Amino acid sequence: MSTVDTTDGILDSNAISPTDKNGRPIPVTIPVMLAPGVRVVYTTRLGGVSQGDAAGLNLGGKNGDDPKHVAANRAALADEIDARLSLVSQIHSGTAIDMDETYAPNRDYGFDATGGALPDGGEPEATVIEADAQVTTRRGVALGVFAADCLPVLLADAEAGVIGVAHCGRRGLQQGVIGETVRMMTGKGASVERMVATLGPCICGDCYEVGESIAAEFDARFPGTATTTRFGGPGIDIAAAALQELAAAGITDDRIVESRPRVAAATQYLSEDDELAALCRTDGEGEPELAARIDGVRHSLCTLENPLWYSHRRAALADKSGEGRMLALIVRE
Repeated sequence: MSTVDTTDGILDSNAISPTDKNGRPIPVTIPVMLAPGVRVVYTTRLGGVSQGDAAGLNLGGKNGDDPKHVAANRAALADEIDARLSLVSQIHSGTAIDMDETYAPNRDYGFDATGGALPDGGEPEATVIEADAQVTTRRGVALGVFAADCLPVLLADAEAGVIGVAHCGRRGLQQGVIGETVRMMTGKGASVERMVATLGPCICGDCYEVGESIAAEFDARFPGTATTTRFGGPGIDIAAAALQELAAAGITDDRIVESRPRVAAATQYLSEDDELAALCRTDGEGEPELAARIDGVRHSLCTLENPLWYSHRRAALADKSGEGRMLALIVRE
């Protein structure tokens, strides 16, 4: 279920076994080939063991989910994508970390520096790295950022063998997290002229409603990104701001790889999926039935519109106490 094959039409996802040979749920992911030998992977809500508000493939460890479920989901994901994970504690900053110097596996699924609770109930490990971007030249290490409305930006210079990922919330964008990621990559031998990038799922400008002062401040920093949302209030377009930052760093539109076609195909592929239908009925926001939810998707990458994704804003609209987290990952193969 991890590979959405559009070459022979759309398959019936319910006819595919939901478990692997060990009986574990198979994480449902969406792969995008960003460059030769460089793969991007987006996780969905499907194929995990979490329950309650974080039901499904929750990969975040700071939202009240059972740590055993989080660890199981991460381990299954690492096995499914055939790479070890690299995870840090995100703080909406402009800080990037060189994982060539820092990566030190401490879990069966890779390197966890988030400071989340341990599955055995012990105290969180002392290794905590606070950052919002990672860079590496290592092969087989999947740099990951958590998201549930914020924007993942994934970058690569395949020729130099340098990859990076940035967690771009409103504050991180304002603090220059994309520019810092590009600078760290060039410091490791990457060339801006060769870099390619793609933008992952995030809340779209039609849905990201904020206060008037926040919208005005953001638009002053990123001209033209203020919006009027479908709810009638002021909003912002963080994806448009990210494109401005990429252009300022020297990565122009002709080197932006679109994730949307692959995601749109995956949305169609899963439009009658039983697990996704069950999750929709428990969301408590918007239409409860999957068919109606899919019909309402205008932007397949929008985390609020598309039920494939976790969304903090969707959970808030439903008065939920918590929400799961997806991962956007990039790995050199």
